[in-house]
Amino acid sequence: MNKSMPFAFIWPKGLLALVAVSMLSGTALAQDADEHDTAELAKKLSNPVAALISVPFQLNTDFNIGPEDGTRTSLVMQPVIPASINEDWNLITRIVAPLVTQNDVAGKSGTQSGLGDTTPSFFFSPKAPTASGLIWGLGPVFLLPTATDDRLGGEKWGLGPTGVLLKQTPDGWTYGILANHIWSVGGNSNRADISNTYLQPFLTKAVGHGGTWFLNSESSYDWKTQKWTAPFNFGYAQIMKWGSQLVQVKAGVRGYATTPGQGPDWGVRLELDLLYPK
Repeated sequence: MNKSMPFAFIWPKGLLALVAVSMLSGTALAQDADEHDTAELAKKLSNPVAALISVPFQLNTDFNIGPEDGTRTSLVMQPVIPASINEDWNLITRIVAPLVTQNDVAGKSGTQSGLGDTTPSFFFSPKAPTASGLIWGLGPVFLLPTATDDRLGGEKWGLGPTGVLLKQTPDGWTYGILANHIWSVGGNSNRADISNTYLQPFLTKAVGHGGTWFLNSESSYDWKTQKWTAPFNFGYAQIMKWGSQLVQVKAGVRGYATTPGQGPDWGVRLELDLLYPK
């Protein structure tokens, strides 16, 4: 029996319930606008290099992976920590650390659970947009071989450049792209070397009361195998208050335009972001 199958039943009801609660909560939060400007907060959350401390917990499940229709579920922790360098520049630290459970993703490979590889990124970003309204950041990205199972990571150290470029309009649109490239620079010599480009074009539309629709791709190209993985995510995000804690809740679905092997075909996402505005 596929040990990950319970997610197939939990997800649809959870998505509907979360979106419904989020939409209802948006109106209540609007009444608290004197304390927290939800429009400005939603705008910052659409900007990967905004000066806003947040701690996202992103839960993803992908289905129909490989010949045995395997399933992969990951809880990705992505803390974002801004720091002021001087009156003109910020340093934005973004760390991606996944906890993964997967079942039969490589044929009859059984179940693996544990921590995957960690990817910290550092963006040096001007505090003010350019004269034309562009927001940008550049810096290094690193790959740390923190996986607790050899099927959950590449067992390689890596580094490379990363950057983000975006623009935000007065009517609530945000569009841009985040990208990086990582080369392996050490690690297990018996594992394949890494040369991987990551591209995340994104488009969001703020709709008032702390709500935002989002569309993005989290595509990667493996230069060693010359193959793409290209998922597209679509969903809704809502800012709300849980007691005294500001949060953003997201729900979405994902389809794959192409993958290097057989599947996954589709996936679902729930995300909870803890927010700490200044």
